[in-house]
Amino acid sequence: MPIDRDALAEFLRHRREVLQPEDVGLPRGSRRRTAGLRREEVAALSHMSPDYLARLERGSGPQPSEQMLSSIAQGLHLTLDERDHLFRLAGHRPPQSGAGSEHISPGMLRILDRLEDTPAEIVTELGETLRQTPLGVALTGDTAALTGPQRSLGFRWFTDARTRALYHPDDHDFLVRLWASGLRELVSLRGPQSRAAEYARLLAERSAEFRAAWERQEVGIRPRDTKRFVHPDLGEIELTCQTLVDPVQSHLLLVYTAVPGTESHEKLQLLSTLAPRTAR
Repeated sequence: MPIDRDALAEFLRHRREVLQPEDVGLPRGSRRRTAGLRREEVAALSHMSPDYLARLERGSGPQPSEQMLSSIAQGLHLTLDERDHLFRLAGHRPPQSGAGSEHISPGMLRILDRLEDTPAEIVTELGETLRQTPLGVALTGDTAALTGPQRSLGFRWFTDARTRALYHPDDHDFLVRLWASGLRELVSLRGPQSRAAEYARLLAERSAEFRAAWERQEVGIRPRDTKRFVHPDLGEIELTCQTLVDPVQSHLLLVYTAVPGTESHEKLQLLSTLAPRTAR
């Protein structure tokens, strides 16, 4: 598919100009004169240089890669239809939608952007972290930066001792059954050629504990509302997990809160001092 540089430039400029700071969790400030977002703001949200974005908006520069387009689509909070349109303008076939897609819906992103005072994350059905709040990073580490099978919490559970150390030892046996059960259901749902099936094959090769749990043939085990974390600096923190589901993309927004007046609530306040001060 040929790239339509002029149409791509016009579309990018228009989307930037209609997007407001409040839409992406940024402060408006008192001296803002730009209509919509500044180019530097969109570049930061899209993990690119302002100069690269400027060239795209002028209709010059190289053809953006699919990875770059996905980042731009997420930074501009595009809908799925808008994302697909962006890909076609840039001369690429749009990526898949639905289960397996990593494009987060604008509505879910807007909610996450407003959760500055609590740990929260957006994950795929396989437990792969797509986006975290700063307190989410402070609680479990920067799991959104992981790659390959290690992105999946269920995969890490059976292959990485550091992941297990984040959860209360009394919950370990249950979590073994939970992750094996959930993966079995996804393999059945998505089929033998799915990423879920590939993870199951890899785990069967690497983990005797997974093989034993897999052989139980358990399904239907559901997560508990209360999660007991063991933070390296703050110790045990008991949090309630609320879940918002995007049925189209099979994404989950997980929000962790503590009961006011409890020791865990106090520790959650302390967690803010450990949160990274980076732009989302």
